[in-house]
Amino acid sequence: MPQPGDNGQPSGPRRWLSILLYTVAFAFLAYYFFGNKEEGGVSKELSYTKLTAYIEADAIEKIVAYDDLSLKASVKPAKYVLVFNSQGAGEMARGQLKVQIPSVEEFSKYMDRINAERKANGLAPIDVKYDKSSDYWVILLNILPFAIFILFLFYMSRGIGGAAGGIFGVGKAKAQLFDRDKKDKVTFKDVAGLYGAKQEVQEIVEFLKNPEKYTEIGAKIPKGALLVGPPGTGKTLLAKAVAGEADVPFFSMSGSDFVEMFVGVGASRVRDLFAQAKAKAPAIIFIDEIDAIGRSRSKGVMTGGNDERESTLNQLLTEMDGFGTNSGVIILAATNRADVLDAALLRAGRFDRQIHVELPDLQERKEIFQVHLRPLKLDESVDIDFLSKQTPGFSGADIANVCNEAALIAARGEHKKIGKQDFMDAVDRIVGGLERKNKIMTEEEKQSIAYHEAGHATISWMLRWANPLVKVTIVPRGMALGAAWYLPEERQLTNEEHILDELCSLLGGRAAEQLFLNQTSTGALNDLERATKQAYAMVAYYGMSDRLKDVSFYDSTGRYDYGFTKPYSESTADLIDKETQRIIAVQMARAKQILTDNAEGHHQLAQLLIEREVITSEDVERILGPRPWKSRGDQLLEVNAAIAEAEKPKKRTRKKKENNEETTA
Repeated sequence: MPQPGDNGQPSGPRRWLSILLYTVAFAFLAYYFFGNKEEGGVSKELSYTKLTAYIEADAIEKIVAYDDLSLKASVKPAKYVLVFNSQGAGEMARGQLKVQIPSVEEFSKYMDRINAERKANGLAPIDVKYDKSSDYWVILLNILPFAIFILFLFYMSRGIGGAAGGIFGVGKAKAQLFDRDKKDKVTFKDVAGLYGAKQEVQEIVEFLKNPEKYTEIGAKIPKGALLVGPPGTGKTLLAKAVAGEADVPFFSMSGSDFVEMFVGVGASRVRDLFAQAKAKAPAIIFIDEIDAIGRSRSKGVMTGGNDERESTLNQLLTEMDGFGTNSGVIILAATNRADVLDAALLRAGRFDRQIHVELPDLQERKEIFQVHLRPLKLDESVDIDFLSKQTPGFSGADIANVCNEAALIAARGEHKKIGKQDFMDAVDRIVGGLERKNKIMTEEEKQSIAYHEAGHATISWMLRWANPLVKVTIVPRGMALGAAWYLPEERQLTNEEHILDELCSLLGGRAAEQLFLNQTSTGALNDLERATKQAYAMVAYYGMSDRLKDVSFYDSTGRYDYGFTKPYSESTADLIDKETQRIIAVQMARAKQILTDNAEGHHQLAQLLIEREVITSEDVERILGPRPWKSRGDQLLEVNAAIAEAEKPKKRTRKKKENNEETTA
């Protein structure tokens, strides 16, 4: 059977066959329901006695008699009202009478007598014809529409008319199959970084390549592995790399593809997906965004679509627990919402392992940049170490976007190659949004924004644990009127001093407005929002409050649904509010004190911002002096450079030694 085209519709002769079948089916159905009236009028059945009365009343002008004793008589237009008791279409109307006669011979004798009398009275004879019965055509015309309709249903059920199996193919799984014979396979070489995740899935690859190594000693490979991590970190790419390394068929399907408006479709597609995978075993099933069907069933009872989702989840649980341990079918799934998944899905025997795919660190970002910079034309100013350092918290997808955006900016500027400034502009574009140079600001607004941003810059420069400053601008970007770019420390553990310094830095803009301009503006909205959330987290989650120590109301599982209630009393809620306000008030006073001690430097930064609109960390260092603390990123780069430098003599010595051995030989 030919396959459908790329657009999911039948192609070639199948498309015209489908159109022809639709046309014929609708034509016959239309004829059956609307076209079986006699041409020119209506029909009426009556008795033979009544017909003779109409003949003698000169209401009939033409008669056709059939050998099956049926008869059709045409009514004269002038007698239409008499026969049908209705004005109808007036004098031009035509009507037919259907009559069963006793016998053809009797009727023939009767009509010969009537026509003789009419001839004697000077009237035209009635036209009488005798014909064979047309019942065969009537039967055919009555049966044919139903036959066409049945053929149409059979046609649709066989899936000839659609890529997804027609109307009866909705239960078929729509999984994409990446077969082992595919040329552009993805392997671990195409996945930069993700060292820990690749190490964990390597065991799955080894089992699919050489299952006897494990089964001979009684080992059981995990049935499923769940890839958990933020969006864009490469979960889907890692799953494809597993299939490419293992050289097995790879069935990929999204969680939302299982559930539709038809009841039972999701469960049917789950069964079909596993049946396809078993037929091609060893194989991998990959379900992306599994939280679409795997949400916890304890979140409250709903009807409708929720019931369908739960039936799909139940079928998935059954299939995962049902197929043999060593059948060669392994399930990989990806989600960034592991906390909302059902507990039955995560138990041992289903998804045995949770593989965390985290945001890349400094070294991993460098490797990702090397992959995405490979096809680009770069000039000498591009430094991969510098780009890796300038993109903390970026995922693999974000880095790919930075590289593409830099290429677009370079092409827009008519550059032959992509330079360092193009990458910096790309980072600014992604983080802060597009510059709105046509935004008109008054001098007072510009001064207020400059003092606000200079306050952030001054405090972050003077505090040890605040994020190091990179650049400050008062050029509007996106929804912001000004922005300060920082280089966040990549810490594995954050203590109370780190959070307090970051809080103080966030409040620096509002503190500068109140201290030097004696005003408060709406420009500090985002700063206050972030500061309030951090202070609340210190009290309610981290146990960093003096009056509420070592207590946390954070729910890491996400399975407790408190509804409209809170997991603490009203007095505790009041205490949390007071502690949050106290922490913010203390840091606000601290920010004002730092700005007072460095007022001259702050004013110079603000004035420089008004003049140039953009200042960098070099300008801040020139005005406020060098920062006495090195960032962790600088320390890591220095360590890596020292290691690389130490490795160079060893390589030269080894090469020299090899050359000496060759000479001796």
